[in-house]
Amino acid sequence: MRIGPIQLHAPFCQAGLAGYSDRAMRVVARRRGCAYAVTEAILDTILLNGGLGLRNSIDINDEDHPIAGQLIGAEPESMATAACLLQQARYDVIDLNFACPVKKIKNKARGGHMLLDVERAKSIIKSVRDALPSETPTTISLRRAFDDSPEAADRFDEIVDTAFASGYAAIRVHGRTVEQKYQGRANWTILRDVKRRYPDKTILGSGDVFTAEDAVRMLHETGVDIVWIARGAIGNPWIFHQAKTLLDDPNASISPPSIREQREALREHFGIAMEIHGESLAGRRMRKMGIKYSRFHPIGSEVKSAFIEVHSLHDWTSVLDRFYVIDGPGVWPVPNAADEVNQDQSCEVVV
Repeated sequence: MRIGPIQLHAPFCQAGLAGYSDRAMRVVARRRGCAYAVTEAILDTILLNGGLGLRNSIDINDEDHPIAGQLIGAEPESMATAACLLQQARYDVIDLNFACPVKKIKNKARGGHMLLDVERAKSIIKSVRDALPSETPTTISLRRAFDDSPEAADRFDEIVDTAFASGYAAIRVHGRTVEQKYQGRANWTILRDVKRRYPDKTILGSGDVFTAEDAVRMLHETGVDIVWIARGAIGNPWIFHQAKTLLDDPNASISPPSIREQREALREHFGIAMEIHGESLAGRRMRKMGIKYSRFHPIGSEVKSAFIEVHSLHDWTSVLDRFYVIDGPGVWPVPNAADEVNQDQSCEVVV
């Protein structure tokens, strides 16, 4: 599996979700098999002007590679300049977000709006590619179309054709339209069709991947090269190793993380978050992460309530000492619990 010159050890990557996908989440996942990760969407103008919290949001270290910096914006020149800044900050890949379905993003001609405005999209594609060194891979994240009309499908095809003709290394396709947002099911048949149309190109697929079984099934059913795991990876860094295990041996048995394994991930996650954000902000950010992690605990409802009250490292450690000291088997989350997330957060931008 490759993205341009970058070789991946497994065909499973962690997507970027605003408010979640900082270096702490990425590194915890990498230590558990994640082969590649993407930042949350970074607004080009904020990157150029230096916005609130920007340094912490684009923070990477030697353990956090290979990584893509995901840009979102509306103007070719500023997108190109911002892409160069990320490349200079040691990002391995530059990804353009043409997928975000959130209304306030689309209304400013960003994200999913690009699937309506082909000329703007094509101009950004070319400007970014021309501005970067040839050895820096570029990719694009798209929805399968703006809506279900034939015209929307044609616009999608034109954008993808332009990307590959311009030298882009890969595209990521989400199986819903922009207008769908996160309603209904992702259409994996479209992912299969895209891969068949571009058999020699690297295609990443996303949408409705909440378990390791889902990730492997997407590979087999669609033929995409890499599976982009978004909401299914929140509070579940084990999904990457589990998916690789099932891919290598379809008859393998996988188990939920044990209480000890959960404690170790929770300890690591808060520690790295505190390094990045400081204790106070880490406490606020990690509350929602703890809620997600709690789904694997046998008394998850009680653990969730305890995480909701976390404000500090002391509070976090107290939850671990109360619920995660005695080892034992974990449990699988109830069906669709991984989908319980503010839908708009999946592509909000760093400000």
